[in-house]
Amino acid sequence: MGKSLTEMASEIVAAQASHAVMAADEMVAALKKTFDALKNIKTIEEGGPEADAPPVDPRKSIQRNYIVNLEDGKKYKQLTTRTLAKYGLTPAEYRKKWGFSARQPLAAKALSAKRRKTAKALGLGERLQEARKAKAAAAAKAKAKASKAKTKAKPKPKKKRKAARKKKKA
Repeated sequence: MGKSLTEMASEIVAAQASHAVMAADEMVAALKKTFDALKNIKTIEEGGPEADAPPVDPRKSIQRNYIVNLEDGKKYKQLTTRTLAKYGLTPAEYRKKWGFSARQPLAAKALSAKRRKTAKALGLGERLQEARKAKAAAAAKAKAKASKAKTKAKPKPKKKRKAARKKKKA
């Protein structure tokens, strides 16, 4: 069985006292401080409330000019796959963990609006529709061609054997 927190704290303070002169009050204060630190570490390791508490309410994390990463509390313009990989998450896992919808962009609202405006100016929506129609038409054409090839590929009737035998005899 492992050592208790009290035993570990006392060993740490004893080691510290062996290298530096400490008064009794200092030793008591160091013991309390070390014990509290070890207790906090143990709570975090066991997945206590401190480990999963977000720094900001998830609903308020997406602001106009920034988004707060709920894993570390830092502000970003966009949460990228690379940023989330540091915490072992994909964007889909992050959304699920913090209760966002699957279609929620992990970017500041201003950045999303700017991209939307640029996409409309370039006509990307219309281009996408045209590309999808062309792809569907090509697939339908290929399907029709394949079904036509199947109907043409009927086996030829075999020649009668009698005619072949007569030729051999002659």
